[in-house]
Amino acid sequence: MNNPKKILITGGAGFIGSHVVRRFVTSYPNYQIFNLDALTYAGNLENLSDIEDLPNYTFVKGDIVDAFFLEALFAENDFQGVIHLAAESHVDRSISDPMAFVMTNVLGTVNLLNAARKAWKGDFVDRLFYHVSTDEVYGELHDPKEFFLETTKYDPRSPYSASKASSDHFVRAYHNTYKMPVVISNCSNNYGPNHFPEKLIPLMIHNILNNKALPVYGKGENVRDWLFVEDHARAIDVIFHKGKVGETYNIGGHNEWKNIDLVKLLCNIMDQRLGRPEQTSEQLIQYVTDRAGHDLRYAIDATKLKDELGWTPSLQFDEGLAKTVDWYLNNTEWLNNVTSGEYKHYYNEMYDRR
Repeated sequence: MNNPKKILITGGAGFIGSHVVRRFVTSYPNYQIFNLDALTYAGNLENLSDIEDLPNYTFVKGDIVDAFFLEALFAENDFQGVIHLAAESHVDRSISDPMAFVMTNVLGTVNLLNAARKAWKGDFVDRLFYHVSTDEVYGELHDPKEFFLETTKYDPRSPYSASKASSDHFVRAYHNTYKMPVVISNCSNNYGPNHFPEKLIPLMIHNILNNKALPVYGKGENVRDWLFVEDHARAIDVIFHKGKVGETYNIGGHNEWKNIDLVKLLCNIMDQRLGRPEQTSEQLIQYVTDRAGHDLRYAIDATKLKDELGWTPSLQFDEGLAKTVDWYLNNTEWLNNVTSGEYKHYYNEMYDRR
């Protein structure tokens, strides 16, 4: 990717996507960044209000499930690169509505691949299709000495992870069949600012603020590897510019926590920030029936990314978590808008008038 002119980032109004869009828009003023998002429940343009008027940023409202729309978008714009983050990503929602995940994560990805292939017409010089995936495609780990490698056998255990595994396979198939230049990354759990409060960390922060119950699945023994979202965006930047075509890169935080230990740490930080007596927030913890097919442990080995491309996480977890808590406490209006649904009006206010 030598000095590309136009980059399409899908899902750029979401949690991870908004951080990726901001990084590319501010770091590469000579790039034209197109943010394609359907603005479903987790897509929030308020996440990008600080850059929306920059000359190298364009927002496009659209759904990757719409193949004809994508073909027209690619025909109108000579995209040199695609960074594909648009996805349904909440495991609980995938259990109650698997088809929504099949449509967006599988069909949507294939639609993007087809649109890029048609537009690029076999001329793949300085082109790249970057597919952003998840560590959940690998299944679960039981041995504390084991870690997910890029070569780990896929074993998806939820409709969400099955849909992401399928999309990964399609991306590789288009590379092998059509010689399309692709890279894939599989990342561990992200945390940080702008995270929709259905996921563990922002949900707990929101509930502690409002003295609501803190629901913890089972006994809270499930283990996850946590990565600060800005470090993920930085890894995507590095892989996009330096990654080897056809390769997969695992991205992880080297930072494993049991859910219950993480929730208790959050409680302590929040009590300190809010001036509450110690263990006040811990009293809000409620153990609830475990989720169906709840994987025990995920853990990423990101050695390949470090050795080949020089990436390592920049923040220690205590620093990143404190930074995250402070952001939510300083942005209660954003949190209230998200939880009330008011954020959905932002597009109409900001873009329908243009």
